[in-house]
Amino acid sequence: MRALVVRLDSFGDVLLAGPAVRAVARHADEVALLCGPRGEPAARLLPGVDRVIVWDAPWVGLQPPPVDRADIARTTDRIAAFGADSALILTSFHQSPLPTALLLRLAGVGRIAADSEDYPGALLDVRHRRAGHDHEAEAALRLAEAAGFPPAEDDDGRLAVLPPPETGALTGPEPYVVLHPGASVPARAWAPERCAEAVRELAAAGHRVLVTGGPGERELTARVASRHGLDLGGRTDAATLAGVLARARAVVTGNTGPAHLAAAVGTPVVSLFAPVVPAGRWRPWGVPHILLGDQEAPCAGSRARTCPLPGHPCLNTVTGLDVLAAVEKVMVSR
Repeated sequence: MRALVVRLDSFGDVLLAGPAVRAVARHADEVALLCGPRGEPAARLLPGVDRVIVWDAPWVGLQPPPVDRADIARTTDRIAAFGADSALILTSFHQSPLPTALLLRLAGVGRIAADSEDYPGALLDVRHRRAGHDHEAEAALRLAEAAGFPPAEDDDGRLAVLPPPETGALTGPEPYVVLHPGASVPARAWAPERCAEAVRELAAAGHRVLVTGGPGERELTARVASRHGLDLGGRTDAATLAGVLARARAVVTGNTGPAHLAAAVGTPVVSLFAPVVPAGRWRPWGVPHILLGDQEAPCAGSRARTCPLPGHPCLNTVTGLDVLAAVEKVMVSR
């Protein structure tokens, strides 16, 4: 049997799909993962994925492309060429799977399962309803089981990635703590000056601090690291970052992809968690973690991309000393 798993969102979303992907792979001869371009690096790290199909869907993402009939036709043909017997469409609690289900129907996929509050008509064979309190990783696993893909009895349901490369030449000696200051949207980012303060406090307490970030974040990581941390901005791809995080005693970051990558390699997380999305659904999964930030702030649950309140109070009231105390508490479990 060939199975298709769909998760069209970002890097962290694809990592959270990992336990469900493993459950599907246990029952299928071949598994393809259909993901967006931002999720592709994570898709290539997941155990159980045999093939990755990348498509930038016009109904997903921060800057979705316009609807293009020719592009949709090409994507439908690529899905049809894989020849999936069954498909699992994974979405966040606020998203509809039905546009994707229509695409898969047109591609000839025989059996399609998804969580859907909306009436699916002929688009779904398994219409599942997720529990409102479920974490995203947990909800995906429940859907997989409802679709006939229960996980192995010895699978703990945690996030996982393929073994990362050795990164000692990049990081220098252990032990160290990682601080990742970037985020996908401004509402989820701790202020750079607060990040720099945390690096100073951690360094003053005797911790080696590595500051990570993508190629477009070099200016940010240089500012945050300053002379107190090691600036790795732009020097890690997804697999290398996994290796860096795997050897850290703790990772400090916002509600963004590296928090889930840290969880996937078993590293404790101190999460500067802006409440624009519920922590119960998006907190680091399966590892010791501490959430910092006001989870009852007026922006809670708004899914805002830019903070609607002056001064970003839900996060910027957190201090560098708060982070130091959280790091020293959470890394005891390492």
